[in-house]
Amino acid sequence: MQEILKKYARLALQVGLNLQPGQQLFIARAPLEAAPLVRAITKAAYLAGARMVNILWIDEETQRLRFAHAPRDSFAEFPQWEADAWRQSAERGDAILMIRGQDPDLLKEMDSELVGLATKTRWQHLRPALDITGSNGTNWLVIAAPVSSWARRVFPDQSAEQAMASLWDAIIRMCRLDQPDPTAAWQQHLARLEAARRVMNQRRFTALHYRGPGTDLKIGLPAGHIWLGGSSRTQSGISFVPNLPTEEIFTLPHRDLVDGVISASMPLSYSGTLIENFKLEFSGGRVVDFSAERGAEALRQLLESDEGAARLGEVALVPHDSPIARMGTLFYDGLIDENAASHLAFGNAYPITLQGGSQMNEDEFIAAGGNKSVVHVDFMVGSSQLDIDGIRADGSVEAVFRQGNWAFDVA
Repeated sequence: MQEILKKYARLALQVGLNLQPGQQLFIARAPLEAAPLVRAITKAAYLAGARMVNILWIDEETQRLRFAHAPRDSFAEFPQWEADAWRQSAERGDAILMIRGQDPDLLKEMDSELVGLATKTRWQHLRPALDITGSNGTNWLVIAAPVSSWARRVFPDQSAEQAMASLWDAIIRMCRLDQPDPTAAWQQHLARLEAARRVMNQRRFTALHYRGPGTDLKIGLPAGHIWLGGSSRTQSGISFVPNLPTEEIFTLPHRDLVDGVISASMPLSYSGTLIENFKLEFSGGRVVDFSAERGAEALRQLLESDEGAARLGEVALVPHDSPIARMGTLFYDGLIDENAASHLAFGNAYPITLQGGSQMNEDEFIAAGGNKSVVHVDFMVGSSQLDIDGIRADGSVEAVFRQGNWAFDVA
């Protein structure tokens, strides 16, 4: 395990963040149970020349205790020191590493209205920092760390020890840590993602048409949209990979040009609640109706977070034969599950996906078709039955996905 932690730390710092000598590292929302991984990353960061490593810890049990016992009128409050820490790190140009690892059912028995309010409040206070990372103002990365409650949810038929071993094994494989040279394996993979986004940028589609079981949705794409994916680059020129693992290429949809219906292909774990078998109807870019077999109230809270939450901020393409999809496991975590299927995102759009978007103010970005919101939540729509067509300005149509996979060569 110590060797695995070292390899994971090196991958995060070298391939993911591309940590620069003299740069500070901010490790955000690290689960207490992930302390061995955090220590390995801290040591590797200092050996790589980091000036300082700052860590913000979280604990599942104290999170749950707040919702069980805190005054109801306290959930519109957020610790200003935490918001300041995020903002100051982003403004200073620190490398920012976010670590995910939590029981997906942590808050399922709690008042969904309070969960929704607390989540909205957190997004609002962290938005200044997230606007900087969303515009690639600094190098940032999201990774996953196994914790026992999450492992038991993913592998309920295994013992606690076996479940943790299985979850670690899955993360090792999806992050290519099982390869003789993980860095070289990632370089090859990132080259394939670059080829895919190059093809889509050359096509210059004005819309995408999604068709499948319970799905018939047309998504307009704004003029000047840019397909990104794999590696990215900060405004100062540092190359980095914001998500490990990653299998997607993505861009922004036009906030006002989404019409039709779409069915989620996988459950969505949102703020400790699982939203299952949900379907959305869009008109003029907004969700005008929805249904869910489970978690409907949490979905409503999400969509009502603000005016932009019921609109789309991202469209991402992931082939159904991706390594994570082939595992056939639902991980109940957006970072991983989004890389098993093509997906969309409620809420905020990334300015970097629009030509000149990072230099636009909010009104200009919205006028160009971008969406602004305090939330950005991915939900999965891809499957082996999903077809996607690209539509050009002249009305001509070209197949993009057939049966969940690329309809043309992207090598």
